[in-house]
Parts: sequence; C-alpha cells; structure tokens
Amino acid sequence: MISVDSFDIKILAALQDDGRLTNQELADLAGLSASQCSRRRMRLEEDGVIAGYRAQLASQALGFELIAFIQITLATHSPDNAERFRALVNRVDDIQDAYALTGDSDYLLKVVLRDLKSLSDIVNNVLMPHQSVAHVRSSIVLDRLKESAKLPLGSLSSG
Repeated sequence: MISVDSFDIKILAALQDDGRLTNQELADLAGLSASQCSRRRMRLEEDGVIAGYRAQLASQALGFELIAFIQITLATHSPDNAERFRALVNRVDDIQDAYALTGDSDYLLKVVLRDLKSLSDIVNNVLMPHQSVAHVRSSIVLDRLKESAKLPLGSLSSG
C-alpha cells in the first residue's frame, strides 16, 4: 500500500471528479504551488496510484441501452479451465467487468449491450457453448440507482 497524505488525497479526489484539470487548477484545489502539485501528481502516477486517464462515455447516448449481470458456474474447477474462461472474458468487449466469487456462482460478469438480441447472442453463442462453462444465469438491470468508479478517499484520511 502506498502512503498518501492529505495533499495527495485532495489531488486524487479532484482528479476523480475531473481528470482534465490543468496543473494550476489542481494546485489551487489542493492548496499547493503548481510545481509541488506537479511533482506529487507525477509521483502518484509513477507509484501506480493514478492508473490512467480516460473519457467516461455516456452509454445510452451511444445506443447501449441494456446492462445485465451474468452469473457463471464453471464446468470443472481446475486451473486450466479457469484460465480458459479468463481468456474468453478478456476477448469479449461486451463484458465490462468480471469478478471471481465465493458462493453459488464462480463468476459475475457485467455486460453493457445495445439490446436484448445482443444479450441473447452473448449468452447463447459465446458463453453457453464455451467448454469451460456449465451454467449461465442472467439478470437484466431495470434501473441504475448509482454508478461510480470513485474510491472512498475519505476513509484514507482517518486511517
């Protein structure tokens, strides 16, 4: 774990809100000089705390109307089978997030798709026929109550 202080937390919180801030804007928000802020930002990048910068796209504006969660149970529990499934997941762009789980299912996938036909295609033509997969169960999202990729940085300042 990387050690961060209150200035680093201010920088990280501001960048989580707006990754396009100029160095001067970021310095003003963090209460630092531009050069101090630049050095801290570069250190956070070099240490891997800031993993990258990207645009957050509006899925519905681009016609991605459907979000679904898909639970997967593997056919066999072996390292080779798990690796085959991992390779499949990494090949399919529709899969936005994939998690290995404890409990009844082995994996949980989040997919973002254009429509129900796309969901049917990924379930019936990609996941079900794959040799690593035994069972597939999908749930369609009716309403998104909250979406955030922000980390709860407030808990760092109390630790």
